[in-house]
Amino acid sequence: MRLPKVSLPELTLPDLSLQNLPLPGLDRLPFSSSSPSPADTHRRVLVTGGASGLGLALATAFLERGDRVIVADLAPTDDRPDSVPADAHYLRLDVRSEDEWQAARAEVEKIWGGLDVLVNNAGIAQGGRIEMLTEDDWRQIVDINLLGVARGCRTFVPILKAQGSGHLVNTASLAGLVHPPTMSSYTAVKAAVVAISESLRWELEPFGVDVSVLCPSFFRTNLASSLNASDPAASGFASKLIDRSERGADEIAAEVMTGLDAKQFLILPDPDARKSYRAKRFLPAAYARTMLGMGQKFAAATRATGGSGAEAGGTGATGT
Repeated sequence: MRLPKVSLPELTLPDLSLQNLPLPGLDRLPFSSSSPSPADTHRRVLVTGGASGLGLALATAFLERGDRVIVADLAPTDDRPDSVPADAHYLRLDVRSEDEWQAARAEVEKIWGGLDVLVNNAGIAQGGRIEMLTEDDWRQIVDINLLGVARGCRTFVPILKAQGSGHLVNTASLAGLVHPPTMSSYTAVKAAVVAISESLRWELEPFGVDVSVLCPSFFRTNLASSLNASDPAASGFASKLIDRSERGADEIAAEVMTGLDAKQFLILPDPDARKSYRAKRFLPAAYARTMLGMGQKFAAATRATGGSGAEAGGTGATGT
């Protein structure tokens, strides 16, 4: 049956219930545990990029549960950001620095003797047409969003394996699963974070270590402030999607905590993320038409404005 052709603004992807799909073995989202973990307070938690946005919301949520939290971010340790909760420990950590990761491990071992949850959350946003992204753009986003996660895992996995317990939590994005136009560098590194997380899931399960990867869609955050200027049109496109979101970081963090309680691997913490991921898997024709429509709309807008794309926009079908 041919699906009706509709314009992009009119297209809404159905919020499918997987239980209603005649696909044996796919009665729930993949990689999720069937039973929640018992309530566990006083865990030792390190959150990178924890002074703002989703990192801060997650750090606050852990604290509210009675967990002990180290917030790590770029400000010097003796210049603690005002946003960091008073009952959290603060530590300077640039995720690009091997030395600072080793210093973070030494601090964790000094004050706690171990770690229960590592949240690799630090990251930047980036948008751009492929011909406008520079070598420096690619190096920067790979170094922070991808290698930053790899360094964190490499630093703390030996501790978790020695303990025989722990939880790695890597912040990716719906953009790691759904790949829209003008975001090639961002989708590439976020897809890699999903891949690293899945590989580590199988690698670390025999040692009693859980792994989760977070894939939210757009939500209101300061992430837009880190967008690069190599392609202002694409950056403006992403900023609009972030600003138009109805959800904030606290709402996303609450759903993430529920997913972590259930020891889910793939955590899609908002309806847009779940809908878009299901559409790509189970309605590929509609998904492809949506992505093509976004590309055509952006191309038309940038041609009309001489490449600036000031009026380019679209639907919030992609990730943070």
